[in-house]
Amino acid sequence: MPALPPSPPPTAPPADSVLHEALHATFGFNAFRGVQEQVVRRIMADRSTLAVMPTGAGKSLTYQLPAVLREGTCVVISPLIALMHDQLRSAEANGIRAAALTSADLDREQTIERFRAGALDLLYVAPERASQPHFRELLRRAPLTLFAIDEAHCVSEWGHDFRPDYRLLRPLFDEFPAVPRLALTATADAHTRADILAQLGIPEEGLIVAGFDRPNIRYRIQPRDQPVRQLTRLLGENPGPGIVYAQTRSQVERLAEALAGTGRPVLAYHAGLPPEVRAANQAAFVASEDMVMVATIAFGMGIDKPDVRFVAHAGLPKSIEAYYQETGRAGRDGDPSVAVMLWGADDFARARQRLGEVEPQRQAGERQRLDALASLVETAGCRRAILLRHFGEDPPQGCGNCDNCLEAPGVVDATETARKLLSAIYRTGQSYGLGHIEKVLTGANDARVLERGHDQLSVFGIVTGEEAQLLRPLARALQARGALLATEHGGLMLGGDARAILRGDDAVLVVVPPRREKTRRGRDASGSAANPVGDPLFDALRALRRELAQEAGVPPYVVFHDSVLREMAATRPQSLTELGRIGGVGDRKLAAYGEAFLAVIRRL
Repeated sequence: MPALPPSPPPTAPPADSVLHEALHATFGFNAFRGVQEQVVRRIMADRSTLAVMPTGAGKSLTYQLPAVLREGTCVVISPLIALMHDQLRSAEANGIRAAALTSADLDREQTIERFRAGALDLLYVAPERASQPHFRELLRRAPLTLFAIDEAHCVSEWGHDFRPDYRLLRPLFDEFPAVPRLALTATADAHTRADILAQLGIPEEGLIVAGFDRPNIRYRIQPRDQPVRQLTRLLGENPGPGIVYAQTRSQVERLAEALAGTGRPVLAYHAGLPPEVRAANQAAFVASEDMVMVATIAFGMGIDKPDVRFVAHAGLPKSIEAYYQETGRAGRDGDPSVAVMLWGADDFARARQRLGEVEPQRQAGERQRLDALASLVETAGCRRAILLRHFGEDPPQGCGNCDNCLEAPGVVDATETARKLLSAIYRTGQSYGLGHIEKVLTGANDARVLERGHDQLSVFGIVTGEEAQLLRPLARALQARGALLATEHGGLMLGGDARAILRGDDAVLVVVPPRREKTRRGRDASGSAANPVGDPLFDALRALRRELAQEAGVPPYVVFHDSVLREMAATRPQSLTELGRIGGVGDRKLAAYGEAFLAVIRRL
């Protein structure tokens, strides 16, 4: 066997000036954000780390900066080709030497040659390739400096995106004990974090949790009622790019067709489309500044698009972790964004039925996740607080940026009405849908009610007036908490704490949402424009960015984020030196684009 290449010598901790100079030269930033510096310093000291950082907090910088500063190559394990290529484009735009080894890359031999020669800062590979013996053989012949494991929650059976190949990585890492490991994820509760540490061989002292809060995202959750109308209004409020998640392929197709009627560019994405169509639609969305993608959850993990202004769920997500990750695709650039969920009682009915299909050892955890979703949608309190408490944080009681904090809903004690509803369901045999039960309770002169003899029951006609208006939101709330379950044929039956409610042991509170005021078209979810609408200079800078991106074959945000263009428009730099002081303008981009942007600024 050929001799192993010499490992790079241990790296002495860099001085503050070295780190900050490299940070500005490579990325154009004058300071680290959050725990970035803490993570980078651990890696520079060869200490393996698990960093749990919210989406948009700059996780990729924590391995890209050490890769630039250290000798050898950082091998990045990433779950999706699209995600690798997206990060590859951004890295190369910042002057980082990067490549990927995937089935979609045609320069395989050249990449291997560069890797062996130590001419790469980053090499992206999928876990399926990384776990193969031939790849381990390749690593023995190249200088290594770091293993970075992106989307590290995929390694855990307790995570929501479990990928078995991630669990085959530990032997690979153990063969190179001098190479530190950096695991990165945005979504991992305490149980999942412990599993990641064990599976990847990272010591407990290497855990860094930055927190889960995404303060720029406004959470809005409401019952699903004419979803096309609700989503059309959302598109009118948010002119930037957005994602609408639907639960089935047919729902994706129907919604995409309906929303295309708004005049916005709308595309569909689901696993039933041909691969070339999916790839083309994804590329069009990434490059667009106003497109809406209607998709199943097959779309998203591979998207690192920073300027997504809204994420909408047209139905209940699979878990609270999935909801956090999917909504986290909005506002990665830090600008105001909105996450909207439309839910119905039938969503919870199907989800609780699916619990029976889960392996016995996972049922308790899945039920806990579903109950957490029920608490999130039915709360009259702060949505963000419930989300953050689920991940083990102790947030304030209010956030000031969710629907309930901005406009408190009404809360009605519906315990007595709940007892009437549950009693009617029980007395009619636990096999009828809500429509029939409503007719019984309100004393309707209905042929089916009379035919079944349900007009002779003690519950017939015991609900009148305003109380009748509570029946549907009440049934929705009871299904969310599991007190009502759907039968095989669409009827309702008692479950969960229904009998405790009937006995009077448990109270039932129903949230009554406030009436929504119409929002002026063209404003974002926070009520203020995310970008300076009507500013000729800002519009001209965006037009130039679009032109340069098309020439380079990259999405516009790879050239500069909107926030960078806003600062250009506000400060009007007149020289390359002044332009280089703007956050996000690194040396490579300054040299490539600086004069072109200065020419536009000087002209207007």
